[in-house]
Amino acid sequence: MPNKNTFDGPLVSIIMNCRNSDRYLREAIDSVLAQTYSHWEIVFWDNQSSDDSSAIFKSYDDPRFSYFLAPEYTALGEARNLALRQARGDLIAFLDCDDLWFPQKLEKQIPLFDRDEVGLVICDTIFFNSRKDIRQFYAKKKPPKGSVFRELLGDYFISMETAVIRRSVLDDMDHWFDTRFEVIEEYDFFVRVGYKWELDCVDEALSKWRVHEASWTWSKPELFPAEIRLFLDKLNASIPDFDSRFGKEAHAVRVKIALQESVVAWRLKNPGKAREILRPFLRESRAAILLFAWTWLPFKTFDVVNRIRVGLTS
Repeated sequence: MPNKNTFDGPLVSIIMNCRNSDRYLREAIDSVLAQTYSHWEIVFWDNQSSDDSSAIFKSYDDPRFSYFLAPEYTALGEARNLALRQARGDLIAFLDCDDLWFPQKLEKQIPLFDRDEVGLVICDTIFFNSRKDIRQFYAKKKPPKGSVFRELLGDYFISMETAVIRRSVLDDMDHWFDTRFEVIEEYDFFVRVGYKWELDCVDEALSKWRVHEASWTWSKPELFPAEIRLFLDKLNASIPDFDSRFGKEAHAVRVKIALQESVVAWRLKNPGKAREILRPFLRESRAAILLFAWTWLPFKTFDVVNRIRVGLTS
């Protein structure tokens, strides 16, 4: 039964950043109200929405709901920082307005913070679209636990709606979400969390991440390469002996940059440049070999197949 727990545990601040999210917002809010753990607050940061998002949120009569209207539009990283400044909780969770939680999410994650070394707790999640569930994120490979900086850097595995962090994680950081990033702000944030804190995980799908074309993950792919390069430069400058200690993982990230840049070049009707970008990595990367082969076909063919693979189309 929802809300069986009262105020006998830590307050959880649920950060909901909103920008014209009325299509899915009510479903997301209702998934919070269905939580079996009830000691939470919603910090709703409205980033100058022009749709019905504000009216939908304000239609709920619950003292745990707090609405904040941004004085001006900002990029998502800064909007997340501004919302975090309003949070009062001992723990902080993130739920974007197009995603969902299952009722026992908070109840099952919160006990994992009993160990002081744990700063971040995640769970499994289900990727879905408007028609069906697509796949369970960790169905084939369980995420590592404990000190996972290397794994997060080389093969990032956190989905934003699953994450809950300890408040002291923020107190220990010199900056939160990097405002220079538009598409990798959460990657940068959680990798830095993983450098100082341990991660734990509930081995169960307790949330759902919605796949749709309006998401910047799919609509702004050209931003990834430059932002990830800047991210690596930032780590190199802030972590002693970064290249010698984490060179293998950094190289894996650079391979992914090459893959992304080749796709961008191919999309811009320059398959020759795409293949040139990939050539240095053909001896070591199966993904580079496959993409190299694909570039002899029209980009539209690859795009259609990729959209089907990720669930953007049937």
